[in-house]
Amino acid sequence: MIVIYHNPSCSTSRNVLEMIRASGAKPFVIDYKKDGWTRGQLLGLFAAAGLTVREGLRTRGTTAEELGLTSADDETILAAMVADPILVERPFVCAPRGTRLCRPADRVQELLGPAD
Repeated sequence: MIVIYHNPSCSTSRNVLEMIRASGAKPFVIDYKKDGWTRGQLLGLFAAAGLTVREGLRTRGTTAEELGLTSADDETILAAMVADPILVERPFVCAPRGTRLCRPADRVQELLGPAD
């Protein structure tokens, strides 16, 4: 089972989804802009991917700078991400081989195929 936290408006996210499908996998697609995030989901996702909360913050094309999030503490960043899902970097992919922020898109290749 492969799960992609997907933003259909993002070309990188669309490319990653296409690469997963091209591998023969049938991913479970979560449109996180529509479904939103919980604090627990984000903490689990970041931990599984080996990222800090700050590394999971999307600054490009968002209001992160205006909101002061680039210098905020983790709790403030998490609360902002829950309030506005677009503040989370994308796409995240969870697979038997692990969890990765697949930016650049080629990072998804590390997750495709059978578990080691």
